[in-house]
Amino acid sequence: MTDVNVDAREAEPGRWEIAVAGEVDLENAGAVEQRLQDVITNRARSVVLDLGGLTYLDSAGLRALFTLANRLELLQVGLEIVLPADSPVRKAVMLVGLGEIVPIRES
Repeated sequence: MTDVNVDAREAEPGRWEIAVAGEVDLENAGAVEQRLQDVITNRARSVVLDLGGLTYLDSAGLRALFTLANRLELLQVGLEIVLPADSPVRKAVMLVGLGEIVPIRES
């Protein structure tokens, strides 16, 4: 199985900081998506998703990010993604237009 790590902490009530590191691909994207859904409850007000530790993200991982963005929009929970400016993952995220619906901040 491809290695990925999802670390989540509630920095303050309702404000989640989640870091995803490793590789997200077809093999583990569903597990990553489920982990994010489990962590982000209806009590959440905002989520900062730090993808700076990702070394690879394929189309299944991108789909999981779009699914998360849509879910949080329905719940009226703010989402911000953090990525280094020179990250290949950032290029993929921007190429598919995720940056048009979710703020992307440089780390």
